[in-house]
Amino acid sequence: MSRIGKQPITIPEGVKVTVDDKNLVTVQGPNGTLQEQINKDMKIHIEDNVIRIERPTENKKHRALHGLSRSLVYNMIVGVTKGYEKKLEVNGVGFRAAKQGNKLVLNLGFSHPIEVTDPDGITTEVPSPNVILVKGNHKQMVGNHAAKIREFRPPEPYKGKGIKYADEFVRRKEGKAGK
Repeated sequence: MSRIGKQPITIPEGVKVTVDDKNLVTVQGPNGTLQEQINKDMKIHIEDNVIRIERPTENKKHRALHGLSRSLVYNMIVGVTKGYEKKLEVNGVGFRAAKQGNKLVLNLGFSHPIEVTDPDGITTEVPSPNVILVKGNHKQMVGNHAAKIREFRPPEPYKGKGIKYADEFVRRKEGKAGK
């Protein structure tokens, strides 16, 4: 039995979960509405504010989908209640971030500033010139947008310059040895 898949999900106060006959799960809460198509083989039961997900057989595909399906539903519930946030740090002399309307403007040592428009449902905040906060209610979209921002200048191992996640550790290398 899947350790993750067999855990029940408690529906918090103020959250409404509906499942149609094709396993389209809709979660409504204070931070918005999310929808996810769960594999049609999985059986989703809602009873007394508790969601249980069951698999039909013990074959490898169904075992893999069991935990995945439970995680997707749980992440939607967390997203509409608390939301998700990724914190990025900009390191380097002259490297900085600024917010102009719904655009994030990055100065990363290139000959031109880089402008990144926020996708629907995702907001970026710049509390200081070297910190970027990516917020939203969809976990995958928040992670993808943060990864796209980081891609413009990933941290390099010699001086540590670039954009890194706040909890990321950049292994530093020693420079070229002189005479």
